[in-house]
Amino acid sequence: MTHSSVVAVVPAAGVGSRMQADRPKQYLQLGNKTILEHTLLTLNAHPAVSRVVVALSCDDPYFPNLPIADASWLTVVDGGKERADSVLAGLQLLNDDEWALVHDAARPCVSHDDIDTLLEVRNRSDVVGGILATPVRDTMKRESTSTPGAISHTESRDRLWHALTPQLFPAGLLTAALKQGEQKKVVVTDEASAMEAAGYQVALIDSNPANIKITRPADMPLAAFYLQQSQQKG
Repeated sequence: MTHSSVVAVVPAAGVGSRMQADRPKQYLQLGNKTILEHTLLTLNAHPAVSRVVVALSCDDPYFPNLPIADASWLTVVDGGKERADSVLAGLQLLNDDEWALVHDAARPCVSHDDIDTLLEVRNRSDVVGGILATPVRDTMKRESTSTPGAISHTESRDRLWHALTPQLFPAGLLTAALKQGEQKKVVVTDEASAMEAAGYQVALIDSNPANIKITRPADMPLAAFYLQQSQQKG
């Protein structure tokens, strides 16, 4: 089956304050490259990805100094204050029928095998796209509103998943859903939430748990380990 091209869109305008670092977390070094470089290079190396679009803060002083800053396969756009703003800025460079593979800048350990599995949703008629995700394995507690820091009750983890990225949707539909969410003031935490609010069915694709999002200092050595493992396997 012939498919429209796949374009990776990476929102990378965030600050990542929980890392308590002197720069946005995507510019922290992980081995011999920054987190962002690992992420962009991994996406570009996938044979189905035709090009990569990265949305950066308009006054980003770090990206121009990276070796990949002038790469021919990479297009830079100005991102926005919210994730949805940055994704929309990237989507403006895509044709409506192209597939947008939206991926977090701070997930450098995504595997090509997982991307392969996610791309298979393009052959399905029961969903418009899909996301990588992992089933919740831990017991989930809801915090009390009356006593912050105390447990209100235990949530059932049955059919509960952690949403990861990449998330894959036709660019035209995703653009319309994000704009609709903005107009209706829907809380859009990821691309799937915008598509859900617009009434679309989205597939959950079980992901390798190594596809972690780097948010805290303790995540760095774990990400370095996973990257080393994948390089040895490759």
